[in-house]
Amino acid sequence: MSTAQTAQTAQVAAVSSNGVYSFTKPTRASITLLAGLGVEGDVHCGVTVKHRSRVAQDPTRPNLRQVHLIHRELFDEVAGSGFSVEPGQLGENVTTEGIDLLGLPTGALLRFGEEAVVEVTGLRNPCLQIDAFQHGLLKEVVSRDEEGRLVLKAGIMGVVRQGGTIRPGDSITVTLPAVPHTPLERV
Repeated sequence: MSTAQTAQTAQVAAVSSNGVYSFTKPTRASITLLAGLGVEGDVHCGVTVKHRSRVAQDPTRPNLRQVHLIHRELFDEVAGSGFSVEPGQLGENVTTEGIDLLGLPTGALLRFGEEAVVEVTGLRNPCLQIDAFQHGLLKEVVSRDEEGRLVLKAGIMGVVRQGGTIRPGDSITVTLPAVPHTPLERV
């Protein structure tokens, strides 16, 4: 395994959680990650799927979406098209800065500060709730590249491998899995 990003370049910008189903999540002074479960007190915390659409399909499936992460730089990007988005408003638990989340491979490990470790499982599949939040925003976070492939920019998902508390300002260190790397897909 090799380190792709260093603690000096990547950090936590904000943390958010919500104990009830809601598109947005209020920011917090800290969140606690629980190994194998997710964010303590968050509605999506659990061993099996908790997102309503996935529960409706098969409530026994493993929860590969325990932690939702978005790069703060996305907020700057959509601001260029007239949208105003703040941490937690797109339902993420961790807002990062200084790290290319979308460029990480499946299985990358993100260490927050000295304790918490999240394993990247895939891309967030943005839903129509984004347009209910701000009309037209969905088109900004879902597009197609030059070859017609779908590009999803609304963050990544992960599972908690090692618990711990995360706070704004905590460093983020990335450890990449062995090659060959598997690109992120929707989870």
